[in-house]
Amino acid sequence: MSERREPRHSVEIGVRRVTELDPGAALPESDPRLVERIAAEIRRNGPMPFARFMEIALYDPEAGYYTANRGEDAGATGPGRTGDFLTAPEGHPIFGWAIARQLESVWEALGRPARFVVREYGAGSGALAAGVLDGLRRAGSALGEAIRYQAVDASQTRLAALRLRLEASGLAASLEPLDPRPAAGAIVANELLDALPVHRVEGGPDGALLERFVTLREDGGFDTILGPPSTPALAARLVAEGIELAPGQPAEVCLALDPWVADATAGLAAGELLLIDYGYPAAELYRPERGSTLRAYHRHRVHADPLVAIGRQDLTAHVDLTAVDRAAVAAGLAPIGRTTQARFLAALGAGELLVGLQSDPTTDLAGYLEAKAALVRMLDPRVTGGFAVLAFGCELPAGFRPAGFEP
Repeated sequence: MSERREPRHSVEIGVRRVTELDPGAALPESDPRLVERIAAEIRRNGPMPFARFMEIALYDPEAGYYTANRGEDAGATGPGRTGDFLTAPEGHPIFGWAIARQLESVWEALGRPARFVVREYGAGSGALAAGVLDGLRRAGSALGEAIRYQAVDASQTRLAALRLRLEASGLAASLEPLDPRPAAGAIVANELLDALPVHRVEGGPDGALLERFVTLREDGGFDTILGPPSTPALAARLVAEGIELAPGQPAEVCLALDPWVADATAGLAAGELLLIDYGYPAAELYRPERGSTLRAYHRHRVHADPLVAIGRQDLTAHVDLTAVDRAAVAAGLAPIGRTTQARFLAALGAGELLVGLQSDPTTDLAGYLEAKAALVRMLDPRVTGGFAVLAFGCELPAGFRPAGFEP
């Protein structure tokens, strides 16, 4: 079983803002429905690739972390101050206001089409959607009339909450049901790729690749064992990236990246794929000293044991940016920008937006200080400022660079 981290204090770890696990703090029990489904599948098929375990734990239609309808407790999982971790859009709408400027530059480059479709994957409860649409409204942007916002999320409960959030803000008129037909616009995903299922692998003593599987202990609990890879695609991915793991070196490989990019961009006739997440190019991600990046999140605490609190904690791993590039190019898109979140927000005038908020007569001191503190976290490379921002284009003018990637 993977070793659990047990630090005792609150930190900003450069991934998500969390309070690390106190050794005396108890995690919730695993969802019994998921435990039984995982155990039954292992009894039926043998040891389970971790990617399959992660898929069930996060996305099981009835009881998965992202998909379960937990009734009144629905807001206690996922992003948010009352949830398990805090993303930039949940920190303050200023993040969405800045993204609105990015989208506006793409819309302008396409010749201001009368219908500009934004599909946000992993839309959650609507923090980013509300920020983007409010940002366009605050700026008096003509894109506000053309934008059609399509929210995509694994949870119907969160999509319902998103609609209520936009209705309460007077922004629901721009929201429309998902329509997968190709359209001009943008595909947006903020902190989504890190939650795609990953295979856990390890370098073998003879240079061969091994994979870590989830299995059952005699007492009915879960453990992991090493064995030959479940698919040759794991070794093929690492070979294509020029990666050879050292003996005993653990790592994660996300084979789900390629089909996700292909499916998401199939609906993009012209425009931009915009991805924001934590990760590194393959050569840096798979450095021996980095080791495993798999982490679990619960109530703003982080630890490294994925086999507990099943269905009640988030599971993530750093994104292989080299694999993202290859998947986007394979889907017919061209790279048009890569930077950090801090530089991206600065290029979009986040500081200017903060000054504008300060001068707004409806803003009180507490509101301004909250926005300023949130923006500092978004720009701090030790928190989320170091996140990677990647953009890929389709049918855009030659040489076009969206606003967030301008020098």
